[in-house]
Amino acid sequence: MSNERELYRIEQLPIFQNRMYDTATEARACPRGDVRLVQNLVSGLIYNAEFRPELMAYDANYQNEQAVSPHFRSHLDSAAQIVERTMGRRGLVEVGCGKGFFLEVMAERGVDITGFDPTYEGSNPRVQRHYFAPGVGITAHGIVLRHVLEHVQKPLQFLQQVRAANGGGGLIYIEVPCFDWICAHRAWFDVYYEHVNYFRLADFARLFGNIVDSGRLFGDQYLYVVADLASLKAPRAVETDQVDFPVDFLRSLDTGTAHGPAAIWGGASKGVIFALLRERLTRPIARVIDINPAKQGKYLPGTGLRVEDPASALAALPPGATLYVMNSNYLEEIRQMSNNAYRYVSVDHE
Repeated sequence: MSNERELYRIEQLPIFQNRMYDTATEARACPRGDVRLVQNLVSGLIYNAEFRPELMAYDANYQNEQAVSPHFRSHLDSAAQIVERTMGRRGLVEVGCGKGFFLEVMAERGVDITGFDPTYEGSNPRVQRHYFAPGVGITAHGIVLRHVLEHVQKPLQFLQQVRAANGGGGLIYIEVPCFDWICAHRAWFDVYYEHVNYFRLADFARLFGNIVDSGRLFGDQYLYVVADLASLKAPRAVETDQVDFPVDFLRSLDTGTAHGPAAIWGGASKGVIFALLRERLTRPIARVIDINPAKQGKYLPGTGLRVEDPASALAALPPGATLYVMNSNYLEEIRQMSNNAYRYVSVDHE
């Protein structure tokens, strides 16, 4: 008898939805993998049972920086306030700090913080280009783990390694996408290969014996917990925590179809999956807009769509055309940037 209950299945997604390509041909030929989302009946955790970690090799062509948006910068400030309030301003470590933007936010606030990430490409001496592991010579009062745990195949073992590297204890701030929000909003564009794990607050209540603080952020799309690493434990499923996955999860895929010209605003994770599944329905999108200069002029994996800057794309898009907004958190920001001249469809509104 299987100890997994299947929730959702989607095949041949790009393994890196934020990996940008120099040509449309390369983008269409990107590596792909399958998603079979399951809930483990022993642990209660939710993950992609088809995930293959050996496929995942991040490089400089991976572009996931959202901080060019003022709205997202406001979110980072909110997260920084929670970290300061719960863990203080001294002796902090960010594990998996990526390009270092959140670390810079914390440092600007006068916080004593060190980052660890082997893929870091900047010049901040606060960041060490290797993993946080035993022997690094730093024991933190608080660990920051933002949008890392959803990428790690065995989250309990990973947290155990972080705990060991930190001398067996300390507080940890964890921020991840919220699976309850994904289900409630039928956000099929938020399920992709790169995220092997999907978390609910209830999952962390079973992973930690002592949670100091928890809640939701970024329009409830993210959740966070601040927990005592010393209280980490193997989660055990309870019947009341069984996922109630919506049977009509894909219901919005073919709704709100534009008549006439249309474009996607947001060439990141959601936009990649939205464009790909619309193409599979033979209702492709012609244009993709993104404010991130690192994405502009590059091509999206899967569809090979070219990402345009707002000025160029909007000049070719007639007033009244449809703009599919990939994240409603940015709707007002997008309306202002586009002079409120289009029909705006927030794909994550249910």
